[in-house]
Amino acid sequence: MSERRIPSLDGLRAISITLVILSHLVQWKHVTLEVIGSYGSLGVFVFFVLSGYLITNLLQREHGRTCSISLRMFYVRRAFRIFPAAFVFLAVVLLLYWRQMQWYHVVAAAFYVANMDLSRPWIFGHLWSLSIEEQFYLLWPFALKKWYRHRTAIVLCAFWATPFFRTALYVWKVHNGLVGSLPIYSSQLAIGCLLAILAPRLPRISGPIALVMLAGFIAAPWFVATSRARTLLELFVLSPALHIAVAGLVLHVIQRPYRFLNWAPVAWLGRISYSLYLWQELFCSNPTLHAGYLLVLPSVACACLSYYLIERPMLLLRDNWTRKPSPPRQVLAPAENVPVASLIAD
Repeated sequence: MSERRIPSLDGLRAISITLVILSHLVQWKHVTLEVIGSYGSLGVFVFFVLSGYLITNLLQREHGRTCSISLRMFYVRRAFRIFPAAFVFLAVVLLLYWRQMQWYHVVAAAFYVANMDLSRPWIFGHLWSLSIEEQFYLLWPFALKKWYRHRTAIVLCAFWATPFFRTALYVWKVHNGLVGSLPIYSSQLAIGCLLAILAPRLPRISGPIALVMLAGFIAAPWFVATSRARTLLELFVLSPALHIAVAGLVLHVIQRPYRFLNWAPVAWLGRISYSLYLWQELFCSNPTLHAGYLLVLPSVACACLSYYLIERPMLLLRDNWTRKPSPPRQVLAPAENVPVASLIAD
């Protein structure tokens, strides 16, 4: 398993998973805490942007080397990366909470459509985001391979599909599974994809501009859409601006790796963030447990077991199974020559 990783991105993962966990530990007692708790959604937002960026970067580099994209190898690598840890989590919670579940909750979780199962039990509450990502992994590589030259147009269409789709749901008062479907979050994934496509041609982002973007990120949850006008303002102005700000921050910390984001303990937390995201639900969102920050400890313990006993061995097995002789070196086209060490093991 390659240890070369894009600078700072594990640090961003660490911040994102921290926001998610804190949002689950906060008890809604008044408006201020509710707003603070909503930062968990921003943590998931950052995960989506990173997914779009990393997957597009990976596929572009492959296309630059081979002038094609192997869907089979992509899906095999994704399966090794995602399924083992997730299915172990599902097996454990099924044993513990099978009385609280219906068969369709289990099917939705196992087939990664939990985002459209609005009646899912609390233990599956966090699986909506993993379902969104899996659906993205299923669709985007195929589209990129088939219409590679039109990838920028495709991403821009996906980016603007979200506000129009959400507006349609608002107008028609839709309250079924569509409210959690992929188009609701396509803009967050699309901005990451767009960043990967445009990054080689984008200028360096200065510190002051990055501070403005960070301020927008911090201020975002405090805007509440309480009317039609404010909802439209959020959908078509504020949310796109926030998307651009998050993408800009990602590019900034790659261009200028900050020591804190690459500090060993922070980077380690980012590396175990997938397993931690899976297992924190069992403790931090458990309605039968008394809320308290000590619930983080068993979450981290289970995440460590999952990471070191499942994730890492499966990634090593994946790399050994998929390793091929290195092809002759080729000069990449300017658009593909992404200035990073390599892609994360994801």
